[in-house]
Amino acid sequence: MSTLNGHNDPPSRFWADSNFAAADDAPNDFSPSLVSLGFIKAAVRRNRRLVVIMAAVGFLIGAAAYVTAPHAAQASTTLLLSVGPEAQPGTAIQDDVAIAQSRAVAGLVVRKLGLPQSAGSFLGSYTAAPSTDQVMLITVNASSGNEAVTWANTVAVEFLRYRAQQLRSAQQQTFTGLAQQVNEARQKIGTIRKKITALAAQPRSPAQRGQLSKLRTQEADANGALYVLQQNVNNTRAASQATTAGEVNGSSVLDAAALIPPHSKVKHLVLYAAVGFVAGLMLTLAFVVIRALISDRLFRRDDVARALGAPVKLSVGPVRLSRWRPGGRGLAAAGGTKVSRIVTHLGKTVPARPRRATSLAVVPVDDPRVAALSLMSLAISCAQQGKQVVVADLATSAPAAALVGSNKPGVDPVNVDDARLIVAVPESDDVEPAGPLSQASARDQRSSFSEAVSAACASANILLTLAPLDPALGGEHLATWATDAVVFVTAGRSSWTKIQAVGEMVRLSGTRLVSAVLVGADKTDDSLGVIPEADADHEAQAATRTSHPDPGVPSPRPTEARGRGRSHDG
Repeated sequence: MSTLNGHNDPPSRFWADSNFAAADDAPNDFSPSLVSLGFIKAAVRRNRRLVVIMAAVGFLIGAAAYVTAPHAAQASTTLLLSVGPEAQPGTAIQDDVAIAQSRAVAGLVVRKLGLPQSAGSFLGSYTAAPSTDQVMLITVNASSGNEAVTWANTVAVEFLRYRAQQLRSAQQQTFTGLAQQVNEARQKIGTIRKKITALAAQPRSPAQRGQLSKLRTQEADANGALYVLQQNVNNTRAASQATTAGEVNGSSVLDAAALIPPHSKVKHLVLYAAVGFVAGLMLTLAFVVIRALISDRLFRRDDVARALGAPVKLSVGPVRLSRWRPGGRGLAAAGGTKVSRIVTHLGKTVPARPRRATSLAVVPVDDPRVAALSLMSLAISCAQQGKQVVVADLATSAPAAALVGSNKPGVDPVNVDDARLIVAVPESDDVEPAGPLSQASARDQRSSFSEAVSAACASANILLTLAPLDPALGGEHLATWATDAVVFVTAGRSSWTKIQAVGEMVRLSGTRLVSAVLVGADKTDDSLGVIPEADADHEAQAATRTSHPDPGVPSPRPTEARGRGRSHDG
């Protein structure tokens, strides 16, 4: 039987071996997602659970705010206001509303009640509104019913008192103006009489007599005008007194202050809860959209392919892993059809070499659980077909080996549903264990674990390896475990830099980066997951940078055709 550690002959190459170039740093014009309505909808869909939860939290906070907040009592009083002549009906009541809501009236009420607050603060506790042209409604809010009634009555009394003072003051100003007009008329008559007296003392002459005649005529006219003015002043004073008395005495409290029955508590509870719901929803949507706009995490297939430097040949939706449990049945039930599709893809990716054993490495960029589940499912499927399979789990805590209950360090056989596997787990301090594909010059320096794996692989058909790569350690040891690699990327979990670093480490190790599997792909992603044609000129540069563990393996060179095959599950 063929062995995995015989590498005198160079392994065969796939078309994908040199088809994809190493990804350089993200280009200046790189944009992970086109900002559009579809991009926003996709971001909201990805975070719909958060949106729903925060909207529900806002609903509960709004309802709790109504239940716990003190509810103000309301009292109202109605005033009947007698108004004077109006140039336009309805203007006088508007003036009275403005007076009622003035700082002057509020200050009188504050001093009357001895309240520990300013007039401006008290203004916010009551409102005045016209009901008709002569009826005004005053509504007061207070912490208790008795306080609201007292405040409403005091506001009404102080307003009427202040209004009466303003009316009397306006009347007095009118009287003062009328008296000034009478005095001016009398002064005019006195001036004329002085002129007559002075002219009468002069020697008589025709001119003197003519001037006296004119002055006496002016005096008579001034006396007549004064008489008329006095009559008008008397009438105006009488009318003003009557109007002012009518406005003052005819204005009164129509309805004494009384409590306003509270509105439906259920209605207010629903209103507060609705406001909280809308506020929570809007804030969460804003947070989700802004986070999506500023995030450097990759979601689209094309973005992942460009960063990795390899095609995304398969994409599936989110994989539910809550039903993980050891054993074949647990593996079969854990991922459902999505994991089955990944296993089928990995099975097609395993190099077809009829006379030699094959090897494949699965390299998770972020979450290793889906990769571990897929790899172990593929191993069990191959073992059930009669193949001898070795599974090496190089990840921390050995998630793949844990699925079959063998996550302790060592190389041990495992039986799962009539399938026999050999599971290899290195020691926790062995961060770069050498595999069975290491060169002959390095085999003498291998650890006991590596020797045990080599012995197990001596009669194996397939070596499957779960191999996360750490940029701090590099990935040179990957080529000692596999000739081909498939990278697993979870949408939205990794940045361009991290994905690009993993792709570079795989290539620098000499292992062929065949493809990538995108887990959690968005349904709205219509991209193909291939490298743009503009990147073809980078392939030659990638070939010069790539090292190979086997000297006989030729350097990859650009191919003329690109693979366009795609299998996506949004």
